[in-house]
Amino acid sequence: MNLEGRIALVTGAGSGIGAAIARKLAACGASVIVTDLRAEAAEEVAGALVEEGLHAHAYAMDVCSEEAIRSVKDKLAEKGLLPNVVVNNAGWDRLEPFLKNTPDFWRKVVNINFLGPVTVTRVFLDPMIESEKGGRIINISSDAGRVGSSGETVYAGAKGAVIAFTKSLAREMARYSINVNCVCPGPTDTPLFHANPEKVNEALVRAIPFRRVARPEEIAGPVAFFAADEASYTTGQILSVSGGLTMAG
Repeated sequence: MNLEGRIALVTGAGSGIGAAIARKLAACGASVIVTDLRAEAAEEVAGALVEEGLHAHAYAMDVCSEEAIRSVKDKLAEKGLLPNVVVNNAGWDRLEPFLKNTPDFWRKVVNINFLGPVTVTRVFLDPMIESEKGGRIINISSDAGRVGSSGETVYAGAKGAVIAFTKSLAREMARYSINVNCVCPGPTDTPLFHANPEKVNEALVRAIPFRRVARPEEIAGPVAFFAADEASYTTGQILSVSGGLTMAG
């Protein structure tokens, strides 16, 4: 897949799936804007890509702060780097029974996993529309948002909202030739996964037909597809990448 000429912004790209997405898009020829709440993590990922001769830039960005997002947008505009591909990858969760959740926990989960993508998308849509050259919005949801997940009830709700947001936005953006699609990872080898109790992760692996969790780069491939010309006639679609763990329609 050839992404030369694309400028791709990836949120939460300082580690895990986001870092793998940034690497994949850069390897396909895109100029990648690596953003993360942690400036050092973003700089480390972008620096490694630049050392390999790829095009990458690092910015600290809190997806829960519209002011921070607009600040990054303004800096990118000054450098002629406004993205025509936006990947809403940043996310956060903690396994915990719903009855033990606090309202502060609910708000954090919803703000990061749902309102974060909504805000990032809204900030970067105007210049994408004004360019009259189309663009791509790619949201990273979760299979928890498709079929539910014990101990992740509010997270599943937020990720389900991302799926509905993707489908509705795709209908509105089609007139501007902006494709909006969604990738739903299953359990993936990331720091967030390893924060789970070992017994929980062992049970997840046993439930997956492939008997292993995904590698982050296996999530990055479908994202690159949605960003490429090969997906030019694909919008409003939800792609599950879970090793067969969920096969619901």
